[in-house]
Amino acid sequence: MTAIISTPYSRELGDELRRLRETCTQFHGRAMAISLGWDPSKVSDIELGKVRASDVDLVQYMATCGKNIDFIDAFRSRYYNAFDLYLAQVPDKLRTLALTEAMATKIISYDIMTVHGLLQTDDYARELFVDSHIEAPDDIERFVQARMDRQTIMRRPNRPECMFYLHELALRMRLGSPSVREDQYLRLLFNTHMLRIVPAHVSTLRSACTLYEFGKAAPVVYSETDTANVYAQDSAAVARTRRLFQRLDAVALDAEQSKRKLAEYVSALREDSHDGGADLA
Repeated sequence: MTAIISTPYSRELGDELRRLRETCTQFHGRAMAISLGWDPSKVSDIELGKVRASDVDLVQYMATCGKNIDFIDAFRSRYYNAFDLYLAQVPDKLRTLALTEAMATKIISYDIMTVHGLLQTDDYARELFVDSHIEAPDDIERFVQARMDRQTIMRRPNRPECMFYLHELALRMRLGSPSVREDQYLRLLFNTHMLRIVPAHVSTLRSACTLYEFGKAAPVVYSETDTANVYAQDSAAVARTRRLFQRLDAVALDAEQSKRKLAEYVSALREDSHDGGADLA
């Protein structure tokens, strides 16, 4: 068993092992360790993704859970890259992201064309999936619900400290009906204590990204595209992202200015509606 810095994927796979123990055995953590002849802390460290288990450790652990060699080999193939500092996953692999957000003590994000998932209304999220023409119609409601489930971390007593930088281009996107956009603007208005608008004239148009910080783990940079979700824990990637947020802090509107900017968009929608206009210009 080798001690190494944990990653989002090592923590996810460690949690998968914990759930396997809880559902397939009668053992709590200490009893599992005794059964395996391990030090009690070893089970905890592996399940928390804090250390890399050896192949022998994994075979012993999963055999105790009653798993056959095919199951064990499939898990080992995933576990092989669990501690890599860069990880790319298919977009519908959401458990790593949900676990990362649930563990974070601080979340800082920059979004350009769309509102961050933790601040989206369900109708706005639905329109994003429909508008992409990528997701199968039968999957859309499942993806929307998964996004809404992720937002429960924002209602926790110990919720993470958050700051969302949003480029004004996202506000100008004609996504869905005016009522869908108005509801989304209002959601943002209620959260301007953790939201800062980057004005349209500012050309900080780098890729959207999110920085997650943790109490006892290294920070992680996350970005997503239509083809992959990417996690970067390399110190250079983290430092580069911190410099981006320093730049955004200098050019973004403050909380009160952001509130006024959002109010302008709400007013424009309502004026268009009263005038019989079809959309926000």
